Amino acid sequence: MKELVILRHAKSNRSYAVDDIHRPLSAEGIERITKIAEKKADFFEHTDILLSSPAIRALHTAMIVVQELYLPFEKLTIDQNLYTFSGSRVIDYVYTLDDRWTKVVLVGHNPAFTEVINHFSEVGINHLRTAGLAKITFDSETWSDVTVGDAVMGQKQNDTF
Repeated sequence: MKELVILRHAKSNRSYAVDDIHRPLSAEGIERITKIAEKKADFFEHTDILLSSPAIRALHTAMIVVQELYLPFEKLTIDQNLYTFSGSRVIDYVYTLDDRWTKVVLVGHNPAFTEVINHFSEVGINHLRTAGLAKITFDSETWSDVTVGDAVMGQKQNDTF
């Protein structure tokens, strides 16, 4: 069995005149991802690896989750391939994950992550909000063979944390 957690970065602060990849989290985003990590800790239990986009807002989101849940920082890896907004690129990425990992957390961006959730599950969401997350469980022993899995969304679109 394989398990994939999709976590979109928390709300960023667009007031800085920096390139997209350097945009930081907003105070609201930091507060929200801190609360989500606490309330949805079960989504991250038994994680083998957290793979994050190198974008500051994604990496900061991942670091907050690791810190709040006392996960070993060694489980956090930055991967340039996750700095994409293309769902097909992330879908292809999932198929190439290392089979020694049973549970993988991906931290990155929309619209890619909305497309990934819809591709690998039947939840049919329109938009994954910032700091939104989904857990998809596959009845497969290898990442290259995953198809449609059972998804659980981390929150309803109108939930507040």
